[in-house]
Amino acid sequence: MKRVVFLFRMVHGLMAFFFAAASLMLIFIAVRLGWTAFIGTRDAGTAQVIIEAVGLLAAAVVALQIAETIVEEEVVRDADISAPTRVRRFLSRFFVVIIVALGIEGLVATFKALHDDPTHLPYAASIIVATGVLLAAWGAFVYLNRAVEELEPEAMEDAKREDSKLK
Repeated sequence: MKRVVFLFRMVHGLMAFFFAAASLMLIFIAVRLGWTAFIGTRDAGTAQVIIEAVGLLAAAVVALQIAETIVEEEVVRDADISAPTRVRRFLSRFFVVIIVALGIEGLVATFKALHDDPTHLPYAASIIVATGVLLAAWGAFVYLNRAVEELEPEAMEDAKREDSKLK
């Protein structure tokens, strides 16, 4: 069984590496776009390029945060994601990054639709509305999960002890 667990840790580590590599590629592409806009003319097209670079950076943050979460939760801590406290903390890390990235992407889509094709505004609005719904659902989850955590205070202590592995 230890070999299987080791294999899963290795696969998680490899996945984290690929997420980090994808993040770096997105950062390089965003920097290249930004630099091209910086040395180019100052017009509406330049603004669009910068907005696209910001969207790419938001995606890079998501990929990098996913890599970090995988490494911390699955490789370093080897945490058991069964206690309500652990589930809330694990999902919250993803939701923070995803909600921020979707919010930025919604703004990027809005600016792009305003300048390129206003018929795409409903799609941009749907991204923003979906982000709001996701934020509300996350808030409800955290609120409802809090009551369960009060029944298991030792789970919070276990989670805090696991945090010491990262220091």
